[in-house]
Amino acid sequence: MLDGSARAKPDLPASVGVGYKPQHLNDILNNAGPVAWLEIHAENYMGDGGPQLAQLRHLAERFPISCHGVGLSIGSEGPLDADHLARLKKLTGWLNPASFSEHLAWSTHDTGFLNDLLPVPYDQATLNKVVDHVDQVQEVLGRQMLLENPSTYVQFAQSDMSETDFLQEVVNRTGCGMLLDVNNVFVSATNQNYHPKEYLDAFPTDHVGEIHLGGHEEDHDETGAPLLIDAHNNPVVDPVWALYDYALSLTGPTATLIEWDNDVPEWSVLRDEANRAHTSLSHVTAHG
Repeated sequence: MLDGSARAKPDLPASVGVGYKPQHLNDILNNAGPVAWLEIHAENYMGDGGPQLAQLRHLAERFPISCHGVGLSIGSEGPLDADHLARLKKLTGWLNPASFSEHLAWSTHDTGFLNDLLPVPYDQATLNKVVDHVDQVQEVLGRQMLLENPSTYVQFAQSDMSETDFLQEVVNRTGCGMLLDVNNVFVSATNQNYHPKEYLDAFPTDHVGEIHLGGHEEDHDETGAPLLIDAHNNPVVDPVWALYDYALSLTGPTATLIEWDNDVPEWSVLRDEANRAHTSLSHVTAHG
């Protein structure tokens, strides 16, 4: 097994990035504004050629790239898909991204793949499995990965530790870093009726290498209580911006992504969101 010190470490600038969408290519090249890096979803670039890879190679000459996985199923009970992991290794090998991240979630069962990122119970058996999977990914890729906190809607009765304690144990045992999704914190806190700042106070913020900001949908459950859905299809709301400022007070200046994957708007809308994040980052840098 690789010594943790031998793994490539995330190296994103402490500035603003956006999730890359091909329809924004010309705008990004001509007027990126405050955007200093780009994120891709790894599974969209695991082929052997074509215009997508050509675009990515071109962008990688100008921007640091964050490679964000959505299909490894880190939290699954079964083994990781060896073919998927091999294709991921090939991608990260030639791309050499500035960061690689995945979700604390599962999306596979037996040979089936579920088009969702589902939460895991926080117990010792799940912890051991997640640790094994994170170790395997880092060993195969030869780089430290960042693990993203999930958005959740219910709690598992079998959980016997908090989410933040679970994440801290994964960090302690694997040497991985954390991807702090601030919108996910707000969504989960609203749905499960706890205070998001208290969650952040307990989060392993010393190990955060990247922050995500995104939008969500507002709904209600069968009792009429608020229910938020992590949809990535709206602007970041004011309470999440405020929570982001609080998160930065704990992490210091940190690479921050504007995440917008559905109902993708024109570039000017994304650039405005990036400008707002840039203002928060600049304030922390100036007063750090």
